[in-house]
Formats: sequence, C-alpha cells, structure tokens
Amino acid sequence: MSATEPAASIEQALLRCADEPIAIPGAVQPHGVLLAVTEHDLAVVVASANAAELFGRPVAGASLDALLGAADTARLRAGLTGDLAEVNPLRVRMAGAEVDVVLHRADGLLVTEWEPVPGAEQAGAAWHRRLPTVLQRLSSSATLDELTDVLACDVRALLGFDRVMVYRFDPEWNGEVIAEDRRPDLEPFLGLRYPAADIPAQARALYATNWMRLIPDAAYRPVPLDPPTTPSTGRPLDLSGAMLRSVSPVHLEYLANMGVVASMSISLIDRGRLWGLVACHHYAGPHRPSYADRIAAEFLGRTASLLLHTKVSAGEQGDVVAVAERQAQLAAVVGRRPRGLGAALTDGEVTALDLLPASGAAVRINGRLHLLGTTPPADRIVPLVGALLASGTTATDAVSRVVPGAADLAGVASGVLAVEVGGGTGDFVAWFRPEVLREVTWGGNPYQSKVAETDSGPRLSPRSSFASWSETVRETAQPWREHEVAAARALAGHLTAAALSAAQEDNRLATTLQRTLLLDELPKVPGVELAARYRPSAEDVVGGDWYDIVPLPGGRVSVVVGDVAGHGLAAAAVTAQLRHALRAHLLRADGPAAALDGLNEVVAALLPGELATAVVAEVDPGTGAVVVANAGHLPVLHASSTATGYLTAGRGPALGVLETARYPETRVRLSGADRLLLYSDGLVERRGQDLAAALDGLRDLVATGPADPSRLLDAVLAAFDPPGSDDVTLVGIART
Repeated sequence: MSATEPAASIEQALLRCADEPIAIPGAVQPHGVLLAVTEHDLAVVVASANAAELFGRPVAGASLDALLGAADTARLRAGLTGDLAEVNPLRVRMAGAEVDVVLHRADGLLVTEWEPVPGAEQAGAAWHRRLPTVLQRLSSSATLDELTDVLACDVRALLGFDRVMVYRFDPEWNGEVIAEDRRPDLEPFLGLRYPAADIPAQARALYATNWMRLIPDAAYRPVPLDPPTTPSTGRPLDLSGAMLRSVSPVHLEYLANMGVVASMSISLIDRGRLWGLVACHHYAGPHRPSYADRIAAEFLGRTASLLLHTKVSAGEQGDVVAVAERQAQLAAVVGRRPRGLGAALTDGEVTALDLLPASGAAVRINGRLHLLGTTPPADRIVPLVGALLASGTTATDAVSRVVPGAADLAGVASGVLAVEVGGGTGDFVAWFRPEVLREVTWGGNPYQSKVAETDSGPRLSPRSSFASWSETVRETAQPWREHEVAAARALAGHLTAAALSAAQEDNRLATTLQRTLLLDELPKVPGVELAARYRPSAEDVVGGDWYDIVPLPGGRVSVVVGDVAGHGLAAAAVTAQLRHALRAHLLRADGPAAALDGLNEVVAALLPGELATAVVAEVDPGTGAVVVANAGHLPVLHASSTATGYLTAGRGPALGVLETARYPETRVRLSGADRLLLYSDGLVERRGQDLAAALDGLRDLVATGPADPSRLLDAVLAAFDPPGSDDVTLVGIART
C-alpha cells in the first residue's frame, strides 16, 4: 500500500473490498445464458438479459417445456431425480447449433447455464484418450516439484492457455509460483510471490467451494439478470456455484494491468483447506476451452489435490524418521528419570536440543531454568515464552510479529517453538532459531496498490506494474515443520505425565500410560474403520500393553498391538521406547516384517534382558490387502463371510529372545464385511484355564458377532469379562 494514501481512505477501501458481494453480482459473463427456473414446472423466474438472443424470443415467464424440444425436456426432467453432476452437461440443439446446459440448485431454484458449443476450443479426443497416462504421471511423481510440474504442463496441453502456473499459498495467504509451463516468448513467473491482497479472503472462500472459474474475455461487458432480485427471496440470486458468474471489476482491472485477456483457475484443496491454485493466463486474445476440457482439467486438479499431502510428506520423510528416533530416545530418558527431568533433558547423550534442528533450547522444570546452545538472555526467556503461549501461539518463525517487544532478539530467537509442561505450572520447553535473511522476489511491488475514488466511495485499485521487485526480509527464521511441532508436543506430553508423578503418585502411572502409550483418538483413515479398547490392570494400573495406528506414505496404515513383559513404571518406559522405535521403523522399513527385524535389534542392543511381543497388520485401504508380521504375539483373528480363523503363519520369536531375527509375513485381503481382531493375552489367558479353549470361544464369538468393529469389541469384552488381573487391549479393523 502506498504510504502517501490517507489512512481513512485506505481503511474505507479495505472495508468496501471485504463487503463486495462477489457471490451475488447480479450479472453473468456474456459467453452464455443463465435461466433460473422453478423446479416443479420449469418456469423461468430469473434470466440473463441476453437470453432472447439464444432462444429467439423473450423468455420471461416461459417454461423450458416451450423453449426446448420434447425429447430434450424429458432428458432434463429425468436428470433432476438424481445427482445433477451426472447430468452435466446436457447437450441440446438451439436454432441448429449445439449448446451445453449445466445445472445446479441455488436459493430454492434450478439454475440452468447455457453455453454454445461453437466457438469453444477443443482439445480433441486424442488428448482425452491419453488421460490415463496423464493420471499415471501425476500419481508416480516422487516429489511436490514433480507433481506440480506435471500438473502445469498437462493442464496447458489440455486447455491451450499461453501460461499455466501452479500457485501455492503460505500461512499468511501470500502466493508463490512453484511451477509453470508457458509460451516460449513470455517472461518466466516461476518463483515470483504475490501478496495476499491480490486474492481477498472472500474470493478464497469461493475458491474453496467452487473448484473452477473461467473468464474467456476479461474485456467483457457484464450481462445483468432480470429481475435483479429473486421474487421468492427478495435478494439477488446466489451465483457462487455458477460458471457464468460475473467477477469483480477490481479483478478485471488486475488482469488488464497484467495484460491478460483470458484466464481460468482450478482450486487445489488439501484435506478441506485451500492450498493453492492452477492459474491459467492467455494474452493472444479471448480464449474459451470447451466445457468437457474444463471438466477434465478440474479432474486433474482434484487428483493432484488428493496427492498433495503425500508428496509434501515424502519430501520430509527423512527428517520425520530422524525426529521420531530422537523422540523415542528422549521418551526413554523421561521414563528412566521421572524425578530429575530437567537434568535428564540437558546433561545426557541426547538432550532436548537434539530433538529438533535449532540453535538453542530452554527447559524449565519445577521452576528451574536450564539452557542449551545459543539462547536469549536467561532473564528474557520466561517473559518471552509466557507472552508467546498467552497469545495462543506454539510456533512462530517471526516472533516480533507475535511479541513486538522481542524484536531485538532476532539474532538468536526470530523463530520460537514453545510447549507448556504440567499445565498451569509455568514450566515449558522452548527451542530457538536465529533470523535468516531472505531475498524475496514479488510480482510487482506489493505495497503499491492505490485507492481509487469512485461515485460510491474509495475502493482498492490494483497495482499497474508486475515487474519483478525484490526485498530483503528480516526477523524471520526457518519455519517450523508440522512434524517438529508434533514432536515437541509429544515430548511435552511425556514430561507432563512424568512431572505429575512427583505430586500424585497414585495417578501418575495412569497418566503416563495415557499420554505415552495410548492414542488420544484414533486417526481417520479413509476406507478403513478402526476401533480400539484398552482396560488397565485393576491390580497394577500400568502394564506393558500398547496399541498404535501409524499412517504410512501412499495411504497405507499400520495397526500395532504389543505387550512388554512386566508391570509398573519400568515396563511403561520400555513400552514407550518400543512404541516410538517401532513407529520410526514402520515409516522407513519395507513392510511390517522388516520393521520387526529392526525393532528386535533395538531390544537386543539397547534393552538387553527385556522381552516383548508385538503384531503388526499393514492395511492398504484401496485394495483391502493386509500384510501381517508377528513377533511372539497371539495370532490375529480373521473373520469373513465364509470362514473365521487365526492367521498362524508369519509368526516369529518374541522380541529380545534372539539377537537377530528375520520375521516372516502372511497376507490376507479384506472384502465385504471381513474383520480383523488384534488383542493382548489379558483377554484370553486365565490362571488354570485352557488357552486353546478360550481361543476357540473367541473365534466362535467373532464369527457371529457384529460387523461394526466398535460394537464387535464391546461384545467381546462383555462376553469374556476379563478379571482385571492383567491389561486388556483390543483393536478391530474393517473396510468401509
């Protein structure tokens, strides 16, 4: 924003921008016609002013029965009973020319959009026959860079725009061009950044719900709707779902300033949140890809959206594994020294500073501050962390934006990640990163937007120059990654549980188990239904049971049930080590057997004399394929519509029995109402009773039990009614 603009005018312009009714502009673009009709009799209620040009007659009050032929009307009515997406586009003929009709519902009306087929550019059948190959290229890309490069190239090949960019938002909604395919004579935009103001919040909200937007000619004259308000509501028709929706004049001015004549965008949405855009620009003249080609491009965008999280995670996999290994080591330290946590995290071979890439760390336990590496002055740390946590911020790469009084600490603590320990005690663990000077190149000076005076008052006017403009960004550090924040929070959980033990001995063991060995809630895995039950021993709250759900790259998931020999805090400490170590091995090993091989080596090398059993079931939600490896644990129970039995193959020795072991695997496929049951020995073992008979009873019960895993586990617990002398753990798996 120009520093010379009066603050009051700028504030007014921003308020007008936020209030602009972009979802109800009262107009459409002229390359098509919009009719909103009542669904029961197809009578026209609202029409775009250009409708008579298409239909050759006024349409106000007319019915689609009269505007269409009988056969086309019958096809339209038949489509209204199902999913409208399956009808679109409805191809009809008007005055001898083909027209694509696209349907959706808004404000209690059926909104029909009529787009003539003549004049639209067609990629042709040859490209559409290559669609499987294009999808294969997307899915086989190994990194985010490869994925976005393929996406930009293939969308441009399909739609024929002069330039196609993949644009990613940062946490502040600034955008960066991370991939580009363009006409050779155009200057590159790759690597340029654009400020958040270029795409206001309300526009981003529309992008999050409407995957595609087309402007074939940015110099168009809007076509008003008649009447301007819907009679049934008294309000303008909601056009947020309309492909013909007229766009903001400010956006058209923005395109004109860039020299863009036609544009199109496809949203990229990662797990429900707008992640970025595929932005298409054309400079040579108006450009309107056919509806079929646009839908194909949207399909590519939706496919890439599903792959985003996997590709981003794949790029961080090595760091994730390294942090997980150090997290396992620190969990063991916490378990062994619950009454000396401060010293345990600062004077051992592995310290809190080793957990994450940082230049310094501060550990405050029981009110005593311990410092590691390069940190702010000791007297500044407690106020700094307190202010950060009070603001609701766990991690920031620009602390001066959250705590302005800390700007002078940029040299050692531009980045701060802090987690509270103990809840209300004032204890914490914090990590610090120094500022990293960065040269950021913007597409034009982002501070040069102007305020234009109009008859309705001041409004924002987009900048006129988009030439590369660089600035040096100070007081920012290397950003904290999601898995780093998660590891810090997990460590805080371990420390909180251990700290509570000093004050509340009776409750400490249960809290430790809850925080270190059990999941707060089961992760949502598309295609798989999971349920788990855990009953601690009534005689000794903490035992050696644990279960885990570990999402893997590619959408697979590993389900684990394990049991460490013994009870009490010592068993819990070993269990925590094994659980985290197994997680690390599952993330990098080639299958569950290889993960158990590595875990057995950990037990032999670091935990001599300890014994444990574990079973791992790796599930592919897409195919139902399951790979099982078993280290001395009770066999997995598989129930299908034809038979119910135990998976006895793929079973090897318990962990710690042999210094080296090679565990086999067995495979099974889940289909229909199939279920898998993993359980610990506390469910079926009884002193003086036959284990084989108990297993037979479990098999018979599951064979006739509920298909829903949660109900099945409740039925098993009710039928067996474990006596409470040991932990009991059950995990049920089914496909949805």
